[in-house]
Formats: sequence, structure tokens, C-alpha cells
Amino acid sequence: MRIPIILALTLAVTACDSGNVPSPSERMNEQGSGEPAVELDQVELRGEGLAAGPEAFFFSAGRNEVTGALGSVLGKPIDIVRNEECGAGPMEFASFEGGLTVNFQNGGLVGWNIGRSEDAAAEKVGVVGDVQIGTTREAAEAADGFAPFDNSTLGEEFSLGPKLGGFIEEDAVSMMYAGTQCFFR
Repeated sequence: MRIPIILALTLAVTACDSGNVPSPSERMNEQGSGEPAVELDQVELRGEGLAAGPEAFFFSAGRNEVTGALGSVLGKPIDIVRNEECGAGPMEFASFEGGLTVNFQNGGLVGWNIGRSEDAAAEKVGVVGDVQIGTTREAAEAADGFAPFDNSTLGEEFSLGPKLGGFIEEDAVSMMYAGTQCFFR
């Protein structure tokens, strides 16, 4: 009787083994080869979150973890503000060198936006895909998933697939965003 119980327990423990299943942040930060998609001194902005150096975060990740990882690449936030009057509810925003602002609500990451920046950190921040800040209108309009927003009250706004958006000024991409924003339309 003892052997079947031991065998059953052994099989149960073996069945619970996750093997080589990566964590969500590992899945988000992997390329097909299994190598990190982001250099240690880079920030990659994605439609579902961001990666800062070796760490990746989906929207809803904790504020301290996200600002800590961004701080290790871009330095401490240059500004932190709160707006009680956003359409989505009260939000906090942490701005970093490189033109990056990350948006938090209830202590979790809910969005990001990036605009033009002339400081050295701008070279450390990029958006996943071919469209970046400074991409020409022609190249942006030719990108997969590009769709203009008709009648935007904020300027020449576009979407790039279901998760990314942006603005064009002076025939070039001037700002990009993903997630929840505090835009007053």
C-alpha cells in the first residue's frame, strides 16, 4: 500500500513542475533566440508596457518597480506630478530624461508617452517597431497598422495597430503613447 501512495505523490509533484516555462517578464523580454530584447542601458516602449534594461513590465506593474528600473537606465525622475481631473480618474506622472513620461493610477503602471527630446538620454529610449519619434510622415503612414484619427481635437493624431498611438507635427512623428493617458479632448 505504501508504494502506490509514494508513486502517486511522486507523480503529483512531477506534474506540478513548470519545467522551462518563463515568467511573464521573461516572456515579454525575450526574442526568438531567448536573448534579452533590450540592452542593459536601453528602454523599450511597448504597446503592453515597457522594458528598462533587463527588466520588463506589463501595464499594472507597481510604480516603485517601474520607476526604479527606469531610474537605473535614465536616472531619477525629473518631475513627478498628480492630476486629480483626468477622465480616467486621478493619475500620477513621472517624467524622465529622454522625453519619457510614465503614467500611474492606484499605484500601477497604466500608460506611457514619449515626445521629442534633445538630451543625451533620448538615444536610450525607443518604441518597439519601425516608427519612432522623428520618423517622417511618409514612413509612418506606410507602417503596418497606421490609421489617422479623424477629427482629433489634439492635432494630427494616429494609431499604429490596436495598442500604440501618436501625433505628427511638421511632417514627422512628434509624440507616441500607449495605455491610459490624461488627454483632454
